[in-house]
Amino acid sequence: MGKRRVKRTTVHLNAERISGDEKYGVFIENISEKGIHILATHATPHTHYSPGKNIDVQFYIAHGKPLVLHCRVRWSCPKVPPNGMTDSIGLEIIDPPPQYIEFIKTLH
Repeated sequence: MGKRRVKRTTVHLNAERISGDEKYGVFIENISEKGIHILATHATPHTHYSPGKNIDVQFYIAHGKPLVLHCRVRWSCPKVPPNGMTDSIGLEIIDPPPQYIEFIKTLH
């Protein structure tokens, strides 16, 4: 993998991956203006994180407001150690909304 262009900030945020009417819990490990790194329970066939696939991720910012990010899977690494129960996924944020950019600025 190449060197990142934007510095990531370590966070510990619960989030949801939205797929149609279904929501799946994920955990945001780090975040930047252009991308996020999430952990998810090991993918079942209906929740695969294939590079190039578009997915939506929702989490809550100040005052309990939900924020939905439209993302593209850049890479995924299934069954991350030590226990092999999670998948590690890198997401590129497609057209980050202004609320998200403002949220990122509050983290620095």
